[in-house]
Amino acid sequence: MDPLAIATEATRSLQGMSTELTSRVPQLLEAMQSVGTGLELHTTLDRIARTAADLAGARYAAIGVIDSTGEGLSDFITYGVSQEQHERIGALPDGHRGLLGALIHQPAPVMLSDLASDPRSAGFPPGHPPMRNFLGVPIRVEGEVFGNLYLTEKLGGGEFSIADLHMVKILATEAGIAIGNARVHDEGRQRMRWIDGSVAVTTALLSGSDAEDALAVVAEQARRLADSAAGIVLLPDGDGGMEMVAVSADDPAGLLGTVIPPHSPVVSHLLAGEPVFIDDSATDPRMITEVAPRFGPSMLLPLKSGDRVLGTLATPRARGARRFSPAERKLAAQFAAQAALALVLAEAQRDRERLAVYEDRDRIARDLHDLVIQRLFATGLMLESAQRKAVVPEVRKKVGQAVDELDVTIQEIRTAIFALQQGPAEAPAGLRTRVLRELGTAAVPLGFQPSASFLGAVDARVGELTGKNLIAALREALSNAFRHAQASRMEVVVDATVTLPDGRDGVRLTVADDGVGIPQGGRRSGLRNLAKRAESLGGSSSYGPGLGEDGGGTRVVWEAPL
Repeated sequence: MDPLAIATEATRSLQGMSTELTSRVPQLLEAMQSVGTGLELHTTLDRIARTAADLAGARYAAIGVIDSTGEGLSDFITYGVSQEQHERIGALPDGHRGLLGALIHQPAPVMLSDLASDPRSAGFPPGHPPMRNFLGVPIRVEGEVFGNLYLTEKLGGGEFSIADLHMVKILATEAGIAIGNARVHDEGRQRMRWIDGSVAVTTALLSGSDAEDALAVVAEQARRLADSAAGIVLLPDGDGGMEMVAVSADDPAGLLGTVIPPHSPVVSHLLAGEPVFIDDSATDPRMITEVAPRFGPSMLLPLKSGDRVLGTLATPRARGARRFSPAERKLAAQFAAQAALALVLAEAQRDRERLAVYEDRDRIARDLHDLVIQRLFATGLMLESAQRKAVVPEVRKKVGQAVDELDVTIQEIRTAIFALQQGPAEAPAGLRTRVLRELGTAAVPLGFQPSASFLGAVDARVGELTGKNLIAALREALSNAFRHAQASRMEVVVDATVTLPDGRDGVRLTVADDGVGIPQGGRRSGLRNLAKRAESLGGSSSYGPGLGEDGGGTRVVWEAPL
């Protein structure tokens, strides 16, 4: 309803009432005008509480926003209570008991001269300021109860009057219109944020990131958009459960690698592509992992494209945080569907790129075998013939050494050919093999084959989680070298015999090159990714001088517990 129409109706309803009431109509009109300005929801609620207190002459005012279940409060806005008093009071009312709870289930105007005498009153917590008289009015938005407006402690020691009640009821009607407008505006802004986030995810995934980086992008964007404490991507683990494979959080320790076991009550829903909404992860009996007590309200959303369920996107908020609204749930579900589609497209793009790489590797292997090895072999035969005809012993010795070097070179090229021709599923999945496979793949864009050495029982000692992250760190380091280093030589060492600074056994990955090094002021996103990955396992990552002359190039050292 138009504010002018409300004012007209309010004035008509006041005809024949006390001169004290009618004399306050200008004040009411001014209050209504104040309430109707602005479009930001929380600011609008603050303004309504302040205006209502001024209009009725109350020391304190509050607005309790009813949650989506209709059983409690999702938000509680106060006026007149200082920050110090808030800290003494502690947790805000949840609307599940007392007079505030009764007004949720029976939304009607209430005026009391003494709160303590009302049988519905549950008293006040320690540190709460004294409050005796009370005035409560429901706020309706588009015909439905949005919440309640509460006023207490009439200034001057008096009590609230019938005139106060009528004035506040009219103000509450105008407040409902203002809240409706602000809510529409707020939902529109939220929708635009989620749409922008979906576009950012799609752009990032199709820009050539590998699978793990793609999942990290989804987790990071979801955390930002949902205003949650963490963004987590879970994938089926092969044993009927789901594993946390990508985490974005201020404190990711203990999250990466956590598995929701098959007997968890939520797993069947997640694997079926059904969303699960949790009001409080710390107390919900369905949440049985060790990390659940760290969080409060949570959304578990399927990453589903068509009939294919890729995994689950989780956005848990901190304990005590507000629950996700129906609008937030809907927008997050749409984001998850868009992210799943982008993941499928990115996967198809990576498959095409991988096929192109394998074709290049086959061509390079053929060229090495048909051209390079044949020429080296022919050169070796020529040198052997020259050695037999040489008269000077020193010349015969030098030629013989050259022939030996050619034999070693031919063997190394044959090893490289074997690595280039090896398919992704032809070798056992040991860590040593995976490292060699990554180096073989990197040889094409680098233009040379990096050397590799292994210390200790790499395959036997390094655990699956650490091994998976070591391969990801190696891939990141190789990618950085290809894009930025301009190197001609690279050495990779995997050492499973190291002892970490805290005394634990660990594995150390060293990747060194002779390139241009890291420029001053250059981007450090790749190095930060390496550090985060190591720290999530309890390890560390650092960098320093490389293999070039006078320390030119870069040496990256990444280590983690076994």
